Amino acid sequence: MAAGKKTGGRSAGTPNKVTADIKALAQTHAEDAIKELARLAVRSESDAARVAAIKELLDRGYGKSRQPVDMDAKLDAKVDATHRIERAIVDPSH
Repeated sequence: MAAGKKTGGRSAGTPNKVTADIKALAQTHAEDAIKELARLAVRSESDAARVAAIKELLDRGYGKSRQPVDMDAKLDAKVDATHRIERAIVDPSH
């Protein structure tokens, strides 16, 4: 793809109509969904279900927690993934 002016598509900031419709529909159920998550967080017999419900409630109420990034590990991974490419020119008369 050549660099240059982007052509076609939506203008920046214009919402995708399909995504907007789905988002609006989901939001009509948000209150009931949050109530159900709260019920599961308190009353579920499954520890896994309670933890998952609590995590979802906290993520929605306070945002997802930050994940630390080890830049040294990322750089090491890039170095490990580097391959050597050689081109050998062979004299066909030998």
